[in-house]
Amino acid sequence: MKSYEIHPNFRLNGKKMTQDQLSHLAFDLIQDGEPYQQDLGKLFIQWFDQSKTMELTTSGTTGEAKGIQIKKKAMINSARATADFFKLAAGDRALLCLSTKYIGGKMMVIRALTLGLELDVVAPSSTPLLNNKEIYDFVAMVPMQVENSIAELDKVKTVIIGGAKVNADLAMRLKELDTAVFETYGMTETVSHIAAKKIGEPYFTILPNVHIYADERGCLVINAPKVADGILVTNDLVEVVNEHQFQWLGRIDNVVNSGGIKLFPEQIEAKLIGYIPSRFFVIGQEDEKLGERLILVIESEPYEFDQDIFKGLGKFEKPKQILFTSKIEETATGKLLRKQTLLNLVSI
Repeated sequence: MKSYEIHPNFRLNGKKMTQDQLSHLAFDLIQDGEPYQQDLGKLFIQWFDQSKTMELTTSGTTGEAKGIQIKKKAMINSARATADFFKLAAGDRALLCLSTKYIGGKMMVIRALTLGLELDVVAPSSTPLLNNKEIYDFVAMVPMQVENSIAELDKVKTVIIGGAKVNADLAMRLKELDTAVFETYGMTETVSHIAAKKIGEPYFTILPNVHIYADERGCLVINAPKVADGILVTNDLVEVVNEHQFQWLGRIDNVVNSGGIKLFPEQIEAKLIGYIPSRFFVIGQEDEKLGERLILVIESEPYEFDQDIFKGLGKFEKPKQILFTSKIEETATGKLLRKQTLLNLVSI
């Protein structure tokens, strides 16, 4: 039996399909389908070819997006770990509403093929559940999709959120739902998530066959031999709580050193959620006196607001300057490109 043979319970849009049928469908999608369908067709072709690896594209959060080779066996192992963690079973219904250009969408397909899920496919959009009357056991979304689908989430048993951080305001609204909603932690190099936490909980819990520790910088180091070759050193600052759990603190490359004081943008932003109606972020900008000064960037037309919004911040956490922009740059999965946005602003 080939390791990537189709599970007998797999269904695509309600239809049982053989490998030959999927291959024919793939060519039809590539030739006549919409862009998202063409990407799905290419994924099927790649999955069933003779290669033991597949080229995946990284998200490009910290630099240019690049292609990396991932073993198909690692993708199968990841799918099985997800099934174990979230208690997925053959015959469960899942919805693909992400682009299969990226790991989040690809893995929804591989999970369905491997685990025997009944997978429905819809065009990636900001409102994937709108006018969809079906009930699903498992759906993966990015934060923007979840935010626009809160009224429809009662149709879903379990939602996992990836691609970008879940902000405190969205988390607060999701805690009120009966749906089990999880924020995930992972990257292309780990074949999607290696940890998850239920919304409202402080700590990520790692999936099976994953080992973690913090390096001398306080950044997460991942040893996940079933899904990744070698040790993965990240730039994510964490507090390792125990061998199975960690708390995410922020990105080390976002840390602002202002007058010798280390400031953590993600933690400052969490304190400002609810006080600023538009999207925003804080970032360090070079300063002759302080080394770096803290800047608040808001996606909005300029406006006056009450300085009381900064009352909840620590002494050194109050921004030295506020800038407004018409557009915050972001990756395809919704991660903010802070440095690029600031560079665009200061070069105008």
